[in-house]
Amino acid sequence: MIYQGNAITVTRRDTPSGNDIAMLTFDLKDESVNKLSSAVVAELSEAVKAIQAENSLKGLLIASGKDVFIVGADITEFHSLFDKGEAYLEEMNLKVHDIFNAIEDLPFPTVTAINGLALGGGCEVLLTTDFRVMGEKAKIGLPETKLGILPGWGGCVRLPRIIGADNAIEWIAGGTENRADVALKVGAVDAVVTDEQLEEAALDILDRANAGELDYQARRAEKTSPLKLNPIEQMMAFETAKGYVAGKAGPHYPAPVEAIKVIQKGAGEERGRAQAIEAKAFAKMALSSVAFNLVGLFLNDQVVKKKASKYQKQAQPVEQTAVLGAGIMGGGIAYQSASKGTPIVMKDIKDDAIELGLKEARKLFAKQVERKKLTTEQMAEKLTNIRPTLSYGDFGNVDLVVEAVVENPKVKDAVLTEVEGMVSENTILTSNTSTISINRLAQNLKRPENFCGMHFFNPVHRMPLVEVIRGEKTSDAAVAATVAYARAMGKTPIVVNDCPGFLVNRVLFPYFGGFSFLVEQGADFQHVDKVMEKFGWPMGPAYLLDVVGLDTAVHANEVMAEGFPDRMARDGKTAIQVMYDNDRLGQKNDKGFYAYEEDKKGKPKKVTDEAAYALVKEVVKEHKAFSDEDIIARMMVPLCLETVRCLEDGIVATPAEADMALIYGIGFPPFRGGALRYIDAMGIAEFVKLAEGLAAELGPLYAPTDKLRQMAQNNEQFYSRDNSATQA
Repeated sequence: MIYQGNAITVTRRDTPSGNDIAMLTFDLKDESVNKLSSAVVAELSEAVKAIQAENSLKGLLIASGKDVFIVGADITEFHSLFDKGEAYLEEMNLKVHDIFNAIEDLPFPTVTAINGLALGGGCEVLLTTDFRVMGEKAKIGLPETKLGILPGWGGCVRLPRIIGADNAIEWIAGGTENRADVALKVGAVDAVVTDEQLEEAALDILDRANAGELDYQARRAEKTSPLKLNPIEQMMAFETAKGYVAGKAGPHYPAPVEAIKVIQKGAGEERGRAQAIEAKAFAKMALSSVAFNLVGLFLNDQVVKKKASKYQKQAQPVEQTAVLGAGIMGGGIAYQSASKGTPIVMKDIKDDAIELGLKEARKLFAKQVERKKLTTEQMAEKLTNIRPTLSYGDFGNVDLVVEAVVENPKVKDAVLTEVEGMVSENTILTSNTSTISINRLAQNLKRPENFCGMHFFNPVHRMPLVEVIRGEKTSDAAVAATVAYARAMGKTPIVVNDCPGFLVNRVLFPYFGGFSFLVEQGADFQHVDKVMEKFGWPMGPAYLLDVVGLDTAVHANEVMAEGFPDRMARDGKTAIQVMYDNDRLGQKNDKGFYAYEEDKKGKPKKVTDEAAYALVKEVVKEHKAFSDEDIIARMMVPLCLETVRCLEDGIVATPAEADMALIYGIGFPPFRGGALRYIDAMGIAEFVKLAEGLAAELGPLYAPTDKLRQMAQNNEQFYSRDNSATQA
């Protein structure tokens, strides 16, 4: 034994040729994966020093004792590290560079055996060795830009010198996880074998390098020297990439372009200088609000996944499901279930509805074939997981039913009570309702404990969120099975309690209320759209209403007004109501706040429609001038306040789940971290002051809660600086 730690062991091994080598194994105690925490990095430093002190070694093999290599740095430490400031982060990175450089400079050949995932810092570890062997199912990549930062432990220096600037820019700016065949093709690894052959192949490489068959010194020289590009090639590679990546990432996500600049600045430098450039740039990016918020989102996502995993462990098996109501939504649900391997019966009372549902599923599978994600044979096989039917004949064996008929309480009630008589006593019934109370729908059921809401978002195949809505009588078993099924479908389930609109729609409609106030006071709805898109929303409120459907919006608004009359009921007509009254339903009939024409790809493209402006004039009561800041405040304050109320009312359990639901469900700008983190960033006292000023003019929709005022007085936050939620 050369070294023994909690995460790293170094032992002596013999190669087939009898060479004495060190085998450094990452195997973090009491964890399912390897990650590079501060403690593990400190161990790595000690392990490398122990290797350097040995005299007779002829090589180093780095490997993992787990199913993955190293998933990256320990992200739970990021916020506390970022808080230590730019100088600390720069110095920390330079110390890690010293450790990694010591591996790269060892006086004998080195190789990494890569299994499972090797991401971020884990990928940067394997770039230090002379050779790399990869398991055929493994993936490697540098996803740091997805967290608003850039590779800081040599990724921006070594990867371009190994695979070329163009390929490295694509990997780093895109933050991609790359399969073994791709990695081999670009030269990131030297061989791809089965996991069982990894060690043998790595030892063979060390023997060949020691025999002079493989020139490890030449490899090393290439990695530690300037990039081999002349000035014209550099300009073409970097300037073109910066323009393209900036356009794709957008103005709110600077990290991908910054990473390219780091590669560019370091291209003409030796290793040490290039690493110093990278360390400084990482420290600068880490202190941005974007990085803070994106790291926060990652940690929130872990909270949501852990909660779902707990439910999943308690769940009864869901092996056969059914969807009631075909059409576009039913077809989307059937596709999602079938594509992820859970067979589903799709029932309707009309042949044409069944055909519409099957057509939707076929269309979505065909797109997968077009993108080469599936073969035609695989598509045909997955389609057999959908069984269309007009009867309840096969429902005796169904474990879970998703009711997806029209959003009408009487129709849903009739369908649910009917299907309850056709399934077993243990079958879970769920309703894909966006607004109707689960308690109300449970009233006529014989087994209300087996019933809950399962709210999918449209389009089902794209939107990651599923709200699992617990009614007063819903059992833990029903929630657990529904969460497990949502996860099996590849979705992110968040459990919420019953109330009008549940969580996401309850929060969204005050946002639309803010929009209605703006229009009534003379704001141009197209300008409001542009301001909110610039703020970071994927689409402005008028455009979003057209996509949702003005009929759907009016119906949902009625539910909200009935449930929360003090702040969501309105006197007189809103612009939304006027559109609906004039049969302008949005994209579904090509006219709403905008008119819609087909683009070259056959997708609806919005165009200005003077008829919409003429109708909006009906509701304009005055003409005020609004700055962009005014518009943002009037839109965001009611949305954020309703999120606070949902947390205080116990509709959602944690700030993490509330923020993730808005990001996954309605496209809240991820770089802003969610509604509650947005309030934290502004400062609760400042937010309360802004809300009170608006409430004086616009009423209860803008009024802060008593608890929020108290938080402001006590200088509290929803999240502590290390991301743990301070408010439950």
